[in-house]
Amino acid sequence: MTTPKIPNSVPTSFGNSAASRPGSLGPARLAGVAAFLALVFVAVPLGIAASGRWDFYYTLTSVALLSIASAGVWLTFYIGRINIGQGAYALAGGYVSAVLITQVGMSFWLTLPLAGLACAGLAVLIGLPILRLRGVYFAMVTLVLTEVARLSALALPVTNGAKGITSIPLPGELSVLGLTIIPDFATLEDPKLAFYLVAVALMCLSYLALWRIVNSRLGHLCRSLQQNEELAASIGVNTAHLRVLAYAISSFFGGVAGAMFVSISQSIYPSSFQVADSVNFMLNCFLGGLGYVFGPMLGTLLLYFGWDLLFTTGQYQMLIYSSAMIVLMLVLPNGLLSLFDRKGGGK
Repeated sequence: MTTPKIPNSVPTSFGNSAASRPGSLGPARLAGVAAFLALVFVAVPLGIAASGRWDFYYTLTSVALLSIASAGVWLTFYIGRINIGQGAYALAGGYVSAVLITQVGMSFWLTLPLAGLACAGLAVLIGLPILRLRGVYFAMVTLVLTEVARLSALALPVTNGAKGITSIPLPGELSVLGLTIIPDFATLEDPKLAFYLVAVALMCLSYLALWRIVNSRLGHLCRSLQQNEELAASIGVNTAHLRVLAYAISSFFGGVAGAMFVSISQSIYPSSFQVADSVNFMLNCFLGGLGYVFGPMLGTLLLYFGWDLLFTTGQYQMLIYSSAMIVLMLVLPNGLLSLFDRKGGGK
């Protein structure tokens, strides 16, 4: 098992290479961003309203939050590490938010960043020793993190053990200087649309932050790690510092996604996030494309709906799913977004 390598010229948008004007937003990219925002904030709500399938809001909200957690996993791939433990941070973030809301009486909107910061701090403590390991050993250690988090949630009194934390109130009003930014969800007749809009807004902000990181000096230094850590260290790059920083940011995304899931389900249990979820976060990155910032977003969307479509195949669901994933990784090792490069004449 070897750590996958991301191409030297890392594309950071659909069909555009970072080598051609890193960090810039040309007309094509601006048009793509505008089209995406119009799709998620206008076209999707109008389509759901016309069809009357309000349950789609919950489905798409879940996809948005799963893609946020997957974005964090992608960042650890970007430094040349395989992360199979993101479910642990999603679970930890969910419990941090739930405890602060139910036992401290804190507003959900304050617990959202605090859950991410708590997970980032936890990642620093865990990452300091294990990020010194080679990629394959780091992957094996992260594989057990989700189960450790689940067992900790079962054992700690503050998490209420196997009973979990239930009856978590809906998010209250968010106001700034007396101006209501987000209304009290409890006053809404059906908060599904509100949850969808908040989740998609968080997803957009997360990927904007990830894109900015990749196209910054920090991102270029991180790229040097997944190319050759020894060479990077030899020219003065603090490789240990960068690995821990990237892992902390990755875990922050996981904590935020977990906290948002708690607000939607209004409950959390030790089994809310399991090892299978951590594996799926990783597969989302592979499916969309490890060389693309927006790869996890596309991978999450296709994997989520693809799994549901295969449900009709009954007992052959897992066989077809596994076979399709293997074929895709063999035929498109750089993910589905690499098709855009091929059409554009890229490598």
